[in-house]
Amino acid sequence: MTKRSPAKLLVGNSFPLPLVRQAVSIRPWSVRQLRARLARHPVASYWGHANTRSAAESLLGVSLAPATDRPALALSPDRLPCLDGETFISCYVLSPDYRPGFRPAIGSEVSAEDIRSWKLLRIDWLPPKRNKTNPRNERTR
Repeated sequence: MTKRSPAKLLVGNSFPLPLVRQAVSIRPWSVRQLRARLARHPVASYWGHANTRSAAESLLGVSLAPATDRPALALSPDRLPCLDGETFISCYVLSPDYRPGFRPAIGSEVSAEDIRSWKLLRIDWLPPKRNKTNPRNERTR
């Protein structure tokens, strides 16, 4: 059984779309807005690329070190993202926008000069809609 974590913010460098099993809203989000939220809430990180983590931590002003080595997202019974036994209804995905033609070498840290900017998306899982075939608003497979 997992517990819902409205207090923590789920942050990573990508999100595996095969884990989206119900309606979501994906929209661009500002780094400034995320920084403000991170000032009030702890982070639950599943950051997977060590080569960009230092630059992302400098940008956000928080540690993005995952609680476990090689963290893997899973789905809760409610089909929501789950990390380390906690379930989330939102996720922030922060990705670097590299200079033209640049592709980082495997295992090497990316310098700030190689990153032109950052792209941030917020993914929100929407509650299922009530309908005649699902009057109790139960999640279906």
